[in-house]
Amino acid sequence: MSQATEQLTARESRGATTPVIQAVNASREYELAGETVHAVRSVDLDVNTGEFITLVGRSGSGKTTLLNMLAGLDHPTQGQVLFEGTDMSSFSEKQFIQLRRHRIGVVFQSFALLPLLSAYENVELPMRIAGIGSSERSKRTNEVLDMVGLGRRAKHRPYELSGGEQQRISIARAVAMKPNVILADEPTGELDSVNAAEIFGLFRQMVSEGDMSIVATTHDRTLLDMADKIYTVHNGEIELSEVGENVDADAQFKRPNAE
Repeated sequence: MSQATEQLTARESRGATTPVIQAVNASREYELAGETVHAVRSVDLDVNTGEFITLVGRSGSGKTTLLNMLAGLDHPTQGQVLFEGTDMSSFSEKQFIQLRRHRIGVVFQSFALLPLLSAYENVELPMRIAGIGSSERSKRTNEVLDMVGLGRRAKHRPYELSGGEQQRISIARAVAMKPNVILADEPTGELDSVNAAEIFGLFRQMVSEGDMSIVATTHDRTLLDMADKIYTVHNGEIELSEVGENVDADAQFKRPNAE
C-alpha cells in the first residue's frame, strides 16, 4: 500500500465528514453555432479535507470546465456544486468574494499574472486586497516564494521569467492565503519532468501536513502516483481509477443506465 493510500485510509477511519466541495449530478452545456455542447455530464465528485485529487484526460475532455465549476467560476446547467454543503450558485457577490479570497485558491493555466508587477508584488497583492497587515504579508510572501524556489527572483516581472517560473509564481500566489482548497489547471504544463515532480511533491506535502485539499488537472501520468484519487475525464464524464494503475484517458465510459 502506498503512503498516499495509507493516509487516505487513515482519514476515512476517523469518520466521514461533509466534503469541502461536492459536485452532485452536475452537468454543463453550452450553445455553440446552434449546437449543444455537453462539456460536463452528470458528474458526482466529493473533495474531502486533506485529499489530493487529480483529473486526467485529453484537451477538450471537460477537465477545465469541471474545475471552473468546482471553483464557482462557472455554474452547472443541471445539478449542483456545493461548498461545505451550500450551493455555490446561491452565494451573494460578497460571499463569493470572501470564498475566493480566503477559502479557494486557483492556479490558472494562463498564469494570470499582472505584467507590470514583480513576482513579489503579484503574490502579495491578494493579501493586500484582503486587508492582511504589511508585516504578515511580507513574511508570507517570502515564505511561499521560497517554497516554490523563486525567492531570488522576487523582484523580476513576469516577462523576465520563464514559463515555468511564471507557473511557480501563480502557485505561490494561490497558496499565500492558506486556503482550504487549491484548484490547479495543468499546474505542471510549462515545467520539465524534474520540476513537475517537485511541484506535485509540494502539493503532496501541503495536503499531508496542512490538511489542504487539492484538485489538479494534468496530462502527465508519471505524477499520478502522488495523488489520493485519480479521475479519468472523457467526453465530460469522470471515472475513478485505482492509484498506480495504467490510466487510459481515451477510455469510453459506460454510463450506469446504458444498455
